[in-house]
Amino acid sequence: MSKLYLVPTPIGNLQDFTYRAVEVLNTVDLILAEDTRTSSKLLKHYNISKPLTAFHQHNEHKSLDKIIDKLNSGSTIALVSDAGTPGISDPGFLLVRACVENNIDVECLPGATAFVPALVSSGFPCDKFVFEGFLPHKKGRQTRLKLLQEENRTIVFYESPHRLLKTLQQFKEYFGDERKIAVCRELTKIHEEVIRGTAEELINYYNANTLKGEIVIIVEGKN
Repeated sequence: MSKLYLVPTPIGNLQDFTYRAVEVLNTVDLILAEDTRTSSKLLKHYNISKPLTAFHQHNEHKSLDKIIDKLNSGSTIALVSDAGTPGISDPGFLLVRACVENNIDVECLPGATAFVPALVSSGFPCDKFVFEGFLPHKKGRQTRLKLLQEENRTIVFYESPHRLLKTLQQFKEYFGDERKIAVCRELTKIHEEVIRGTAEELINYYNANTLKGEIVIIVEGKN
């Protein structure tokens, strides 16, 4: 029977891949990968040899019909992202929606997602939280930050190293300097770190320290 599998991949440490994920990737007919070069390293590490096709934000719209045709013809396909769970700030939503509309079975395996360990280790309440992912780079960014000013739940953001200082400056401007923030970097990797403090304290820290790697920012909700 045709089926789309969403297979989470490690966010850094290759040992975080699950037995079930390896089993699924060994049995599907095709693997869709956000970056085939990145995914090839993971597949080689686990001796998985299956056809690999690129599926990313630049080609997902034009690839959709062809993939649905393959699934309708009885193929089993797995979607993986570079790191974490497909669909969480990564391609996946459009394909899942198309499968639902075409009555194609979809199964998402549990697994790595960067914001979960960041949220839990932040020390902020995690019983209720808001996942914002990446803020808009330009249009709509200030509007989004204004909307979040009164948010009393913990807020989760993704950010890139070269925009972190700008984002922290804006957090100080929109949220004030009393709000506590945790910047979680390189989770599960050798240089993993979680730095906590106010926006001003974090700005001072990252002005004095080298900034590399994947970043999750956890912001305390408004009291």
